[in-house]
Amino acid sequence: MTHAFDKDYWDQHWHQKHGDSPASAAGEPPNPYLPRETGDLMVGSALDAGCGAGAEAIWLAAHGWRVTAVDIASEALALATERAANSGMAGRVQWIEADLTSWEPGMRFDLVTTHYAHPAMPQLAFYDRIAAWVAPGGTLLIVGHLHASTATGHGHHPPAEASITLEDITARLDRAQWEISTAEEQLRAAAGGTVPLHDVVVRATRRA
Repeated sequence: MTHAFDKDYWDQHWHQKHGDSPASAAGEPPNPYLPRETGDLMVGSALDAGCGAGAEAIWLAAHGWRVTAVDIASEALALATERAANSGMAGRVQWIEADLTSWEPGMRFDLVTTHYAHPAMPQLAFYDRIAAWVAPGGTLLIVGHLHASTATGHGHHPPAEASITLEDITARLDRAQWEISTAEEQLRAAAGGTVPLHDVVVRATRRA
């Protein structure tokens, strides 16, 4: 089944996931690859593209980053702003409701990161788009669903248009412009779940 991945889809997704129990979002930790891959970076400006309920954006803000967090779903951003307030991070993140297929940041960032974001455009084209927002010397961190034959920790197979392979991503990064420091496929347990997640993780630095 092909998903539209438009605003209606994502608002419904977040409402179904946390609508009856918004407090459940507050306990979700940031993606484990984020601290691992950014812990050695000099803090600066950061963009979280498809921020969802804000776990990654709030973690970055708590560690000194100036964060812009963008998502198309008002349901997700409501959870994110509440979580930021409860975490003492109110005012430390700029939350923007926008469609990442057309939104323009008007600047480049020292870090651009995305975790399982699926906009209403081809997945690899989305990665191309956000990669253009990385400043010279800045870092791109992509965490996506690995295209695999087994179910994910969400309890279903991600649609083909929402999953990629490691080679899909690395082939898009021109080595004259990018230095790739992490390129791996990982199998891990989802937080609080028993079904494994199949991830692809790519970290690259834009050459100055």
